Amino acid sequence: MWNVRKAAVIGAGVMGAAIAAHLANAGIPCLLLDLRDLATKGLARLKSAKPSPLYDPAFIARIRTGDLERDVASLSECDWIIEAVSERLDVKHNVWKMIDSAWRPDMIVSSNTSGLSINEIVSVCGEDCRKNAMVTHFFNPPRYMKLLEIVPCRDTDPQALEAVARFCRDRLGKGVVVAKDTPNFIANRIGTYAMLATLQAMEKHGLSIDEVDAVTGPLLGRPKSATFRTLDLVGLDTFLHVCRNVRENVADPLEAAAFADPAIVEELVGRGWLGEKSGGGFYRKNNAGKGKDKIEALDPVSMSYVPRSKVSSPALEAAKMAKGTAGKLQALLEAADHDRFAAFARDVIEATLIYSAEKLGEIADTAIEIDRAMRWGFNWEEGPFELWDALGVAETAARLEAEGKAVPAPVSAMLEKGTTSFYIKKAGSLFYYSQGHYKYVEEKTEEISLDVQRDRGRTIFKGDGASLIDIGDDVVCLEFNSPHNAIGPGVLSAIRRAAEEVERNWRGLVLANEGRNFCVGANLMLLLMEAENGEWEEIDLIIREFQSSMRSLRVMPHPVVAAPHRMTLGGGVEACLPADRILFAAETYFGLVETGVGLIPAGGGCMAAAALAHERAEAAGLDDVTAPIARLFETIAMAKVSESGHDVKRVGYWRGGDAVVIREETRIAEAKGAVLELDRLGYAVPEADRRIVVGGRDAAALLKVGVSSMRRGGYISNHDALIAGKLAGALTGGDVPASTAIGEQALLDLEREAFLSLCGEPLTRARMRTMLATGKPLRN
Repeated sequence: MWNVRKAAVIGAGVMGAAIAAHLANAGIPCLLLDLRDLATKGLARLKSAKPSPLYDPAFIARIRTGDLERDVASLSECDWIIEAVSERLDVKHNVWKMIDSAWRPDMIVSSNTSGLSINEIVSVCGEDCRKNAMVTHFFNPPRYMKLLEIVPCRDTDPQALEAVARFCRDRLGKGVVVAKDTPNFIANRIGTYAMLATLQAMEKHGLSIDEVDAVTGPLLGRPKSATFRTLDLVGLDTFLHVCRNVRENVADPLEAAAFADPAIVEELVGRGWLGEKSGGGFYRKNNAGKGKDKIEALDPVSMSYVPRSKVSSPALEAAKMAKGTAGKLQALLEAADHDRFAAFARDVIEATLIYSAEKLGEIADTAIEIDRAMRWGFNWEEGPFELWDALGVAETAARLEAEGKAVPAPVSAMLEKGTTSFYIKKAGSLFYYSQGHYKYVEEKTEEISLDVQRDRGRTIFKGDGASLIDIGDDVVCLEFNSPHNAIGPGVLSAIRRAAEEVERNWRGLVLANEGRNFCVGANLMLLLMEAENGEWEEIDLIIREFQSSMRSLRVMPHPVVAAPHRMTLGGGVEACLPADRILFAAETYFGLVETGVGLIPAGGGCMAAAALAHERAEAAGLDDVTAPIARLFETIAMAKVSESGHDVKRVGYWRGGDAVVIREETRIAEAKGAVLELDRLGYAVPEADRRIVVGGRDAAALLKVGVSSMRRGGYISNHDALIAGKLAGALTGGDVPASTAIGEQALLDLEREAFLSLCGEPLTRARMRTMLATGKPLRN
């Protein structure tokens, strides 16, 4: 079993330093080496980089810098050496010669090249070193991008390859695919071709920059950055380098020609317009503009920047209304004969599907590796072979033939055998087609997929916005599955129903889901509608039900473990805080943000914060709760959100027993394990009506003095001050003496009353409307 007690990264540029940061995120001490003082400069950049490459700024202490030439002997102390120097073979050869001189048995050495041949890179090393050598291609930025391509050389020991794949998956949280030693490997090979096909189709159909990006984003199951925003982020010079690497290293002249440098990109690079890093590429920011008008798009004809335009057509509108990527693509294909945007989309998709199928077996052995690479590396909703299936393999092949396009050989061979799908499901298990037959996608015991459990008929009940699913060992998972996982009446009803079900029949409950985000909060649209209509009794009832539902989780006689991920805001936080433990995904953005829409937490959030302050004061031996409640007041009033699961400690919501899970696929299984552990230890049923020591009127007055000072200084508006005053009263227990112990219900009543009064404020309703319309807070 290979383990990394210490690692080294050689090359402290943007990528090398970020790889070192992610190793530090995983708790691995790391040596960052470069020439002279470059490593020190690379480390300094990490501290100011946005978004941060570190889960916690303190983790930077796990990285030590050094001079490569002076400290080369220190490489022998490391279990893993990652070379991340510039993409020049001569430079890499010099570094690998130095590594070879310090190499010892059981040390793994890898290159972070994005497309150079690993066999050429390791040609300067001895045979023993080559056995433990490979590519480990991290996608940028390493903390946030899931994909890691591993490419063995001819001499790589299969056991070493498996050990690295397992380590990168389990300790670094990566989605690992094994690629072949071909130019640009998998994701960049397919992704670059798709970009070039887009540029060619753009010219054919006469589309503008804005029009191309309106089509090639979510409508094709791709990120909002679409084509040209993505190119600006990557860097146009980098894009040309990737094109050249394929063009100069493939044997087929037709394929080489397909990777010719696009004239428009060459022109921009010649002008020094490289994208975001140079201040402009296909887009630029005009600081004289306001809001969206600040962003201007390039007019390729005049080579000048012009205001962005709104793009629409009947086909695009129909595609937007369709469900899922497959539905959107079908809507576009059906309109391709009479809509130029749809015709453009057809050409882009068909070119990508054809090329991907042609490369099957050449760049990777299986379709599943290619699909995973595109989903994890380019954030496509579905990989190319998943799209073949979604559109129908036989139907797509027939359409290609009707258009006079060649059907790729792997597809023809599959259809000749009577096989019409790259993937099939049987009894919840997934199989993929490879080399003439279907192969089982192994299920790992440390992973739980709610989709698989659902396919196997393990749904206990399905409500409006939430479902309860049996995940084994007498543990169930409550899954939110409403749009954006916002909490509305259906979800609240499901929570109460789940609490009753678990109390009767199960050992415990996990709160988790596999949506894009865990929960973005309460249903703001519903609240605004009720407030605009003056339905105060209805709002009061909604909040009472919210509080009752969250309280049912807290007082359940069996363990509850929450496993949030990504955006966990407002009501999502209030759903987690009653749990006995919270297992945060590494990428969890956790915070009570109600003040941003002119409200305060009222689903038990203020009560939970008061309880946290009480517990912390008691643990620290403090005379009163003023200090801990003041910290939580600042966090909630400023709507602070954690920048990672680890960062929850900084913002103040972390409790003893909480933990971070770095590998997303194991989050639900680990939460189930925590439930079983709490159950085995002999679960103590929570006190139904606990008493919470509060700060009372004295603490509230102190908090309000700070608010008044900020208002007089012009840092906050009068309405901000009003909201903060309501929050202070709800957190401190109202008009009672300091250190008074009051019941939960009294605190819940205070937060509900404050919430209702703020709903009646016109300025609050203006904030709610703006958030719903723009997704951004209004300061008024």
